[in-house]
Amino acid sequence: MISSSEYGSHSWELLVTVDHQHEEVQKEFLLRVTGDLHIGGVMLKLVEQINIRRSEELSLLKQSEDALKKKKKKDKNSKEPVTEDILNLCNSPVSSGLSGSPGLYSKTMTPVYDPISGTPASSTITWFSDSPLTEQNCSILAFSHPNCSPETLAEMYQPRTLADKAKLNAGWLDSSRSLMEQGILEDDQLLLRFKYYTFFDLNPKYDAVRINQIYEQARWAILLEEIDCTEEEMLIFAALQYHVNKLSLSSEAQDFTCESEVDEVEAALSNLEVTLEGGNTSNALEDITDIPKLADNLRLVRPRKLSLKAIKPYWFVFKDTSVSYFKNKESAQGEPIEKLNLKGCEVVPDVNVAAKKFGIKLLIPVADGMNEVYLRCENENQYARWMAACILASKGKTMADSSYHPEVHKILSFLKMKNWAMSPQAVSDPESIDMKPECFVSLRYTKKYKSKQLAARILEAHQNVCQMPLVEAKLRFIQAWQSLPEFGLSYYIVRFKGSKKDDMLGVSYNRLIRIDIATGDPITTWRFSNMKQWNVNWEIRQVAIEFDQNVSIAFTCLSADCKIIHEYIGGYIFLSTRSKDQNETLDEDLFHKLTGGQE
Repeated sequence: MISSSEYGSHSWELLVTVDHQHEEVQKEFLLRVTGDLHIGGVMLKLVEQINIRRSEELSLLKQSEDALKKKKKKDKNSKEPVTEDILNLCNSPVSSGLSGSPGLYSKTMTPVYDPISGTPASSTITWFSDSPLTEQNCSILAFSHPNCSPETLAEMYQPRTLADKAKLNAGWLDSSRSLMEQGILEDDQLLLRFKYYTFFDLNPKYDAVRINQIYEQARWAILLEEIDCTEEEMLIFAALQYHVNKLSLSSEAQDFTCESEVDEVEAALSNLEVTLEGGNTSNALEDITDIPKLADNLRLVRPRKLSLKAIKPYWFVFKDTSVSYFKNKESAQGEPIEKLNLKGCEVVPDVNVAAKKFGIKLLIPVADGMNEVYLRCENENQYARWMAACILASKGKTMADSSYHPEVHKILSFLKMKNWAMSPQAVSDPESIDMKPECFVSLRYTKKYKSKQLAARILEAHQNVCQMPLVEAKLRFIQAWQSLPEFGLSYYIVRFKGSKKDDMLGVSYNRLIRIDIATGDPITTWRFSNMKQWNVNWEIRQVAIEFDQNVSIAFTCLSADCKIIHEYIGGYIFLSTRSKDQNETLDEDLFHKLTGGQE
């Protein structure tokens, strides 16, 4: 601890290590901190030093005891020298010649980031001059870590149940308290992770580092089955990983195509043009009578009658945020058989492209729980339009919203990646010999298929993505991850007030979901947009929330401290206030007001 006029009293240097293979690049750097600096402040300093944008989406996670026990068990049984299972995000080959482009900075604008590496352009690099990761060193973090061996993957902790997944989320640090206050000791390992699953303004020009870190987090979530996906989806994720891996290990990864001499005014005008186009396309200044609607023949399936006779065709009309269905098109002028209001509902894809199955599962909140309804579409295009409309309606938005057409495009792109056919030559493809397909899928599929079969299927799926550049492939992986039903859900075991049994609570960026802990079925959904207030009784550690229409809930958290859930809710509400017309300055006071609590 140093007490001098130069630094002020009660300050000290915090040593941070960035783990990578390159000996010529400095691995350690110092952050000067004071005793009153909370972990949120340390986080902000840390991500500025390695320049990951949008630091408010990140936090530090202490590993669960189960994961640590498995690691110790592995070390004990291993005959090889013990090495820590650190998720190394930055040891791929990288050109040392990458540097910021000149002329991208103006004092009247927010910092502009280098489109090559995602680091601040050279004109702004002096802002971060204290960091040894400035200039080309930061670009190391933009490259993906090589895949680990199947043996290593098999030894890593994989959650099997919802309760196991809840354990993964128990270790988030309190952003309003210091490391020492939370019992973090010297040599303790903490994981830097995206805690909040709402990635704002994700831009390939500026976010190479950020995109890579999100990609890595998504990749491990898939490989360790922290999030569920179908076999068809697993093969897409495997094909994208294989493609990213190939590009990262080749010289092509260095050949970024970008305009290095982009005038900042031209860039601003281009951004404005995109904004205006979006507004025109979606009728942002819509007349209430001008809101688009969908009308089509679909089939309705009721879950309690899962026989062929229960699947009936109807004429469906989607307007505003509701779906109505009629006996046929001619009767659509009269009263519908039923009208379903989709605000606050859960929308789950029920798709198998190979089998030509394009279903939409709707879980609609009703007084005594959730009403389960399935819609069946005829083809990809119909499915994409209706699925996008359902997703927006669940958030209280209509098809006039600017996000509708991009959502349709995203769904179609994902379906296209799923649409491939097996060909016999793939089995004898020479690439499959050295592929090690077990590195790209979760353990369940390595047990299900022989290595040669897996390699052939991954290579077939790869045909649909093999032309993608590196960053686009990572973005597609992230988008496919975001399309999974479980995406963005952090689980906690809770006991609701008045209940005699435990439930699972899923916390997402826009809602809370009460889930049956035994079956995994959603019971009730509460949207943040309908929330009036929330507070914590710190004496009994109970979270209480009031919603519109006199709905109120209260619960205690059994798998973690209730402060973590309180911070999640406040953090997501804070993140929902962000907009592109704001400057880059983070309102730390508001963030800590919403997340800090009054213990």
